[in-house]
Amino acid sequence: MQRFFDKEIGTEGWIAILALVSIALHLILRFLIPELHPYSDYPLYVTLGMGGGILVLDLIRKLIFLQFGSDLLAGMSIVTAILLGEYLAGSLVVLMLSGGETLEKYAIRTASKMLEVLAKRAPTTAHRKVNHTFEEISVEKIKIGDIIEIFPHEICPVDGEVVAGHGVMDESYLTGEPFLISKAPGSAVLSGSINGDASLTIRASKLAQESRYAKIMQVMSESAQKRPRLRRLADQLGAWYTPVAVLLAVAAWIFSGNSIRFLAVLVIATPCPLLIAIPVAIIGSISLAASRGILVKNPVVLEQADQCKTMIFDKTGTLTYGKPILTDQSTYNNQKPEEVLRLVASMERYSKHPLASAILEKASEEHLELCDAQQISEPKGKGLTGMVSGRKVYVASRKQLNEKDQQLLPHGEGLECIILIDGQLAAHYRFRDSPRADSRSFVDHLIPHHGIKKIMIISGDREEEVRYLADSLGIKEVYGSKSPEEKVDLVVQETQKAKTLYVGDGINDAPALLASTVGIAFGQNSDITAEAAGAVVMESSLEKVDEFLHISHRMRKIALQSALGGMALSIIGMFVAAFGYLPPVAGALTQEVIDVFAILNSLRTIWKPSTISDM
Repeated sequence: MQRFFDKEIGTEGWIAILALVSIALHLILRFLIPELHPYSDYPLYVTLGMGGGILVLDLIRKLIFLQFGSDLLAGMSIVTAILLGEYLAGSLVVLMLSGGETLEKYAIRTASKMLEVLAKRAPTTAHRKVNHTFEEISVEKIKIGDIIEIFPHEICPVDGEVVAGHGVMDESYLTGEPFLISKAPGSAVLSGSINGDASLTIRASKLAQESRYAKIMQVMSESAQKRPRLRRLADQLGAWYTPVAVLLAVAAWIFSGNSIRFLAVLVIATPCPLLIAIPVAIIGSISLAASRGILVKNPVVLEQADQCKTMIFDKTGTLTYGKPILTDQSTYNNQKPEEVLRLVASMERYSKHPLASAILEKASEEHLELCDAQQISEPKGKGLTGMVSGRKVYVASRKQLNEKDQQLLPHGEGLECIILIDGQLAAHYRFRDSPRADSRSFVDHLIPHHGIKKIMIISGDREEEVRYLADSLGIKEVYGSKSPEEKVDLVVQETQKAKTLYVGDGINDAPALLASTVGIAFGQNSDITAEAAGAVVMESSLEKVDEFLHISHRMRKIALQSALGGMALSIIGMFVAAFGYLPPVAGALTQEVIDVFAILNSLRTIWKPSTISDM
């Protein structure tokens, strides 16, 4: 509990709580207990002395380093309020400043929380076989070639190959695909996978620190460090508003010789439209998004999404439904389609390739009885090999065939696989992973309606599969067969050129989601992916992504109306105060009226507009 308060709330959080309690006590003593009215300011003294003092010291440090923002003017307002005896106003500024910083730091901690989730899942011990017995060792002591026993429901500690046992493993944390993958001798296993009900004996092929799970943790950490530091909208506006207000206040003092005018200008210059109106617009938009099934985890993405110029998509499960269907079976060399399908499906139970589920579903539809497979081997990029009912079955891509067999196959693009049985061409399977019904309309309207300049697909699927989909959707820039590390590198390169918005749905997308300016995750397939994203679309629909973009545009428009309108009125008031026609108290009241109008305008973000998507 103590760790939670120290780490999660932080200094700014404690100051915000102190300010909130003090303001509540002040109002109670002032209005509900008349006999204690003379003491009603005492709680505010505590807030201004302790909380205000800490914040002002931090803002003085920023001033020394010439870091001008809306919070700097807020600090000057705190001091001014104390000098004017406006203790309630000063305490409200303390609450707004500390509360805003608390929310922002909470959002920034998302990446570290996600890494904690990964770290907690990582196994710390393993069972190594030594002379027909198993000893428990730390995963750091596992060496390549060690025989490791994975008990039921344990997490696999290292990458390896099954040498004994049959079972299933849940690899959804690594692939994003919610499938159980069958395992038999020869099958590859990945660290981080969750074992099923049966024990499996594996031979370690990599050290723990070099295995897939550790690699993803490393990429996640590097992605968090590469993530662009985004300037908040309030800071962008405050960067010029603050020095203008200070210079005008100083000029009013110098030319009039009256320090009261300096205070009067600062009072009406208090940036409440920045400190309150913009957060209100963001909170209203978060509420509207939630009502539409879109969870905004990092408020900054609402400010940034409308400014993104490059849209990057993952393929499977994002632009497509993520469920390939076997649509065509061509057989060769007098092979019977049912027998080929039975042999292939018997072996595909042990494969993690996304087409395996389509083959198994087709076999189930035809009520085929499957057999046990032996000597399973699936090296990356080499296809799937195994023995089924005494026959050698090889499932490969077109490029693995000799030239003579390739000439027998029909030309075409898209999802396909080739089956060889006992070294002879046996069948050619075609699959279709249909684009979402709204994929084409969504892609087509991004450039004219959302100002997107570049649209890309970066996928781990085969290049020819990705390009086939891209051609059907009119997307020119395509990158296939990319690992999570390669995805991150590409996203970082694009983000250095322009703000990027990345849409993905699997844990292999999580590092790229982190590295992009704005990351949007589809559905709830992976907790890690959801943590990495700035927003989560609960219903896997591109129309919801369009709604999010419109909510972002509307939020920014209304926030700018409130902020710039309030600042414009404040500047007019500053000039009036500078010429001596608006004393400090009247300036404070005028600023309150401006604040009310700015906040009321920002509250419009809560209301659902008549049109929230233009697809």
